[in-house]
Amino acid sequence: MISMHNRFVLDCKDKEPDVLFVGDSMVQLMQQYEVIVVWVGTNNHENTAEEVAGGIEAIVKLINTRQPQAKIIVLGLLPRGEKPNPLRQKNAKVNQLLKVSLPKLANVQLLDADGGFVHSDGAISCHDMFDFLHLTGGGYAKICKPLHELIMQLLEETPEEKHTTIA
Repeated sequence: MISMHNRFVLDCKDKEPDVLFVGDSMVQLMQQYEVIVVWVGTNNHENTAEEVAGGIEAIVKLINTRQPQAKIIVLGLLPRGEKPNPLRQKNAKVNQLLKVSLPKLANVQLLDADGGFVHSDGAISCHDMFDFLHLTGGGYAKICKPLHELIMQLLEETPEEKHTTIA
């Protein structure tokens, strides 16, 4: 059976990689960070929601192994497409699976990145996502504000608070 690492390496030879780092090599080279943000998964079209969530969990476990001091923030997948569609439903299912699985792992928090992108009619505005997938400046602002607040909270905690927040 081919390892996930080897599969990703083979996939990367034919196309742009879906993950910023592949395998142990990059994690081993990382500095000792206090907070690491993981935001992956929306482009895994060929994978099921369970596989995408499992891949994100595997990344978190790898970071926990290599960077045990780090607090990890996993950004939930954004809705995509101007109107409701199967990929949007899949991303929502990935987020639901992560809400159940990530609390079981050490040092990780899931941040729901859906900052009101879907309007009451089910549509996403081109003012938030110019192509209904990639964020505009305003779209990034909606995500970065709560992300910044959480990062600052994690950086400012005392060691005792860090234990109770993440535990």
